[in-house]
Amino acid sequence: MRATLRWAHADFRAHRGEALFVVLASAGIIASLLLAGALFSYAANPWQRIFNQSQGAHIWLHTRAGADTADLSGLDGVAALSGPYRTGATTVELQGARAAVALRAAQTRPPEVGRPLVTSGSWLAPPDGGGAAGTVVLESSVARALWAEPGDTVRVTGQDGAVSRLRVTGVAEAAEPRYQAGGGPGIGWVLPDTLDALAPDDTGQSVGLRLKDAGDTDFMVQRAVTLLGADRVAQVTKWQQARAEAGGDDRLLGQLFAVFGLGALLAAALAASGAIGARVRGQLRDIAVLKAVGFTPGQVVRGFLVQHLAFALLGVALGTAAIAFLGERIPGRIGDAAALWQDLPGHAALMTGVPGGAILLIAAATGLAAWRAGRVPPVPVARAAQPSAAPMTALGRRALGMRLPPALVLGWRSAFPRRGRTAVAVGRLALPLVLITVALVAWSTLDQFRSRPADMGLPAALTVRAQQPGGPTEDELLRTVAGIPEVTAVHPGAEMAALVPGQTGTITLRGLGTAQQPYPAAVAEGRAARGADEAVAGQGLLDLLGVRVGDWVRMTVEGRPQILHIVGRSIEPESGGRIISTTLDALKNRDPQLRPDFHALVLTEGSDPRTVRAALDEAAGGTLEIRETPNPADRLEPVRGVIAALIAVLALIGLTELLTLIGVGVRDRGRDLLALKAIGLTPRQIGSVIVIGAGLTALVAAVAGTTLGALSGVWLVDTQGSSSGMGAGIAHLPPWPVLVAVVGGAVAGAVAAASLPATRTARRRLADSLSETL
Repeated sequence: MRATLRWAHADFRAHRGEALFVVLASAGIIASLLLAGALFSYAANPWQRIFNQSQGAHIWLHTRAGADTADLSGLDGVAALSGPYRTGATTVELQGARAAVALRAAQTRPPEVGRPLVTSGSWLAPPDGGGAAGTVVLESSVARALWAEPGDTVRVTGQDGAVSRLRVTGVAEAAEPRYQAGGGPGIGWVLPDTLDALAPDDTGQSVGLRLKDAGDTDFMVQRAVTLLGADRVAQVTKWQQARAEAGGDDRLLGQLFAVFGLGALLAAALAASGAIGARVRGQLRDIAVLKAVGFTPGQVVRGFLVQHLAFALLGVALGTAAIAFLGERIPGRIGDAAALWQDLPGHAALMTGVPGGAILLIAAATGLAAWRAGRVPPVPVARAAQPSAAPMTALGRRALGMRLPPALVLGWRSAFPRRGRTAVAVGRLALPLVLITVALVAWSTLDQFRSRPADMGLPAALTVRAQQPGGPTEDELLRTVAGIPEVTAVHPGAEMAALVPGQTGTITLRGLGTAQQPYPAAVAEGRAARGADEAVAGQGLLDLLGVRVGDWVRMTVEGRPQILHIVGRSIEPESGGRIISTTLDALKNRDPQLRPDFHALVLTEGSDPRTVRAALDEAAGGTLEIRETPNPADRLEPVRGVIAALIAVLALIGLTELLTLIGVGVRDRGRDLLALKAIGLTPRQIGSVIVIGAGLTALVAAVAGTTLGALSGVWLVDTQGSSSGMGAGIAHLPPWPVLVAVVGGAVAGAVAAASLPATRTARRRLADSLSETL
């Protein structure tokens, strides 16, 4: 063992540059994977991130006025209280959009526990800050429902009918249940004087309890309600409820990021093993000398294992320490993710699992390479006598006869020496490009929701409802809408809950458009509904009922049967795809007294829904309730930053693989230096051979990687869409200039990375090349 360690130390001193490359490559790959894990956790757990960052409360008790909540802080298991806050029920309106909001009386300084995180604008200003008594901060889901931004003025109606106007100073996130139309009220924060003016008599209280152990939530709810009195508690919300409402987004992001993470880990493992294998192959002559002086195969294997495992441990330790201590100092979203990652679930598992898994993979790769090193014959001449490349093919000889540049022909020959070796090199380099292309497909699909919403199941940008009583009639509403030039079509609609066969659940039955003017649903399979009993359904409904396009389904609506023929599958971003849509005429056949509940407005391409909403609200005199159609891209917006960071991580892994490939090529060209010079090639031509070989290999790998990545990306996105109920058919390939740029970038990177080693190799002395050959 002592001889093995001495040889390992001597080998390290003789090949310090190669050892440094292996250590830095391992450190960079581990750091990249850990940053990717931090970004994945940051984006795939939005509620948990907000909860940790805001010191959120596990329990919120909404009590009646006068309830004494001071004793709650003395309960065993309660870490801190948020509040109590006086609350008032109001209705907030902005340009036709309306939302029920429970306003909370807050101070000019946000609380430490249950602290709202201001994402835009600012918090409530002090009373002497210039009219702060008429300001409000809205929770983000309420702001989205109202299309409210900092600087807007909202109309607030109290329980007594009194109307006030408040200026929105900020939008904040809170780890509480989101606002949903038709559900519970949203949240807004105002100063105490403002709440007194809006709700002088009818107020309640809200108090948040942050627990020492989240697992005691149900028990602590019982104790808190018993302490206050059941008659004093109007409502209880728990952290599980808020997390569950965001769970759909979390699962979708989690599945998508899991695929990317596993792919990046595989690519990193191949890159690390490739670097180690290349270093072992580069030392075959030294291994033969060791065998000649008496080293046994076991000693050679142990020497390589000890040496490279030490390099791996050092690199993994450096990469892990760099992220642990310096990750939060990285500017931008990556630094924010690294700083918050320590408090998110799975941090400890990833911080130990990723380095541990990397060490195991590197150990396996090193063991295989060391085993091959142990089988090296002790006579290097026998190895040197073997041909280093395949014979010149007929195509190569014909190319030389056509007077093509010798560097181009020899570069092609060096890039593709043997089928097996070429396939391995191309495959290893193509894997990061496959994952990069998959990420670009996901990015392009998100862009489709913004640029072409009609193709993604969102043809109508706005829905309008007449405010009753006193609202306009249907004819008056249509005349008002007809005066807006940006509105191209108006489709009357009605929506209701229907019982599925067996009455084990409910689905959404929707009637949109008429037989004369059908609604432009995004049909991905089959055809649009045209007949009186035809309908299209979302993937979620097809999965729920176990039916396919072409089947008949029976449901119960308000005690009456409704039988429809499913003639197509539509893309349905809402309600988990559990929607069946037909024409409004078909629903009127069952209920002749049915009247439209709303009207869906299709706008001209490029129109701004907010501008159209403002114009429509002004034309109607505030008598219409106008809502924006929810877009899934709003929920998946954090994916963009993660995809960009993922592309950077994969580019680093690809660069490591590329440098390994170039190093192997340079070593092979060094052995052929005498032959190349003997046939008359200049140093510049010799360098061109190496550069062209690297560029051609990168070109083939890039073309194969982008092609396979495009196909895999479409399949993956459509599979995710189908599992979420939205349905397949939403995937969209990136524009061809983007794919060409990926291929061009890979080739340009390979040429740039190979230029310096090629120049150094071409300038080597013949004596050095002769010694390597022998």
